[in-house]
Amino acid sequence: MPKNALYAQSGGVTAVINASAWGVIEAVRAHPAHFGTCFAARDGILGVLNEEIIDLDQEDPFTLAALRHTPGGAFGSCRFDLGDPDRDRRQYERLVEVFQAHDIGTFFYNGGGGSMDTALKVARIGDLMGYPITAVGVPKTIDNDLDCTDTSPGFGSAAKFIATVVREASLDVESMHTSSTKVFILEVMGRHAGWLAAAAALAQEYDGQPPMLILFAEVPFDEADFLTNLQRTIERHGYCVVVVSEGLKKKDGSLYAVAQSHDVYAYTQLGGAVPRLAEMIKKETGHKLHWSVVDYIQRAARHLASKVDVEQAYAVGKAAVEGVVAGHHSFMPVIRREASVPYRWVIDRVPLERVANVERGMPLEFISPDGYGITQACRDHLRPLIEGEDYPPFLNGLPCYPRIRGVLRPKRCPEFRADEA
Repeated sequence: MPKNALYAQSGGVTAVINASAWGVIEAVRAHPAHFGTCFAARDGILGVLNEEIIDLDQEDPFTLAALRHTPGGAFGSCRFDLGDPDRDRRQYERLVEVFQAHDIGTFFYNGGGGSMDTALKVARIGDLMGYPITAVGVPKTIDNDLDCTDTSPGFGSAAKFIATVVREASLDVESMHTSSTKVFILEVMGRHAGWLAAAAALAQEYDGQPPMLILFAEVPFDEADFLTNLQRTIERHGYCVVVVSEGLKKKDGSLYAVAQSHDVYAYTQLGGAVPRLAEMIKKETGHKLHWSVVDYIQRAARHLASKVDVEQAYAVGKAAVEGVVAGHHSFMPVIRREASVPYRWVIDRVPLERVANVERGMPLEFISPDGYGITQACRDHLRPLIEGEDYPPFLNGLPCYPRIRGVLRPKRCPEFRADEA
């Protein structure tokens, strides 16, 4: 009998990660000769270690199909990295215990660069522990910092949301600037990469409207230069919209602001750049301003998803399964751009070694010479990624998002203590 498949989600979720989940589940069920049953781990790799395996056969078929338009992580996610096999061997022995107990032969891990490292470590269990397992990464991240792919599923929808709210908020500021607010500041996600901040520039209907300054994670922040450009923009247009990457850095390379520190930098909670920036602007210019931090909202806003993004998220999930059926292993599906106008793309694959713990920043040629905007090349690159609408169904005036029941399979292994991890 063919072995079972296990799917899990990892890291910060997106508006379309569940579309990838449905792509995996539907494709696994379409190949009964290659796979047994498809299960899901609750809360990512932690769910495997804790033997919390969701029985998808207990879910309503409508609910599973509705994953395509449901935001969040339907099966729960986590921020947890597997340790070094030499130092943390018990983790890997536990994974083998659980895989054997539930007859798992294929593991699909849906996440970003750090999650691809976890998938790679699982893929090497065969060599380390003698248990044959095929592990495949399924890409996602709103930061768009995964390497080797034209875009990361999740980014297009977040970019569309940011560009939309910036366009709408700028009209509000424009209405009030003669006697009130002169500056509106928006903080967006982006630990090392300014892709989401760059997407805000898509709000501009023509050059300089709305007037905008973007502070990229890739460009060291110079307060004096920024204030000069801000004042010049206000004198010319009467107001200015400022968009800030949460990963904004000072000249010495340190973070401009940190919401909550962590021993592992990748898990340090960024944020707080906007209130600090707002305080500085008030002190130095006296301008009235408003600010906002979109935070979780930008990655949860499924009601305004990009149709292209939804289609790509589903496609990489399906391609992950089809790649296994074709005999590939230890890979991540990637999106290859064939043309920009009209946008044409295909699915390819790369080895997990190419993308594990690798971050891709904004190309410098995508940032304008003054460091506060994007080039036409960047605009042309981003526009296709936010194209099209894929609205969820609405009920009583609100989007309808069915919830997974999450019935767990009976445990077959000894309890795994937290201190063992």
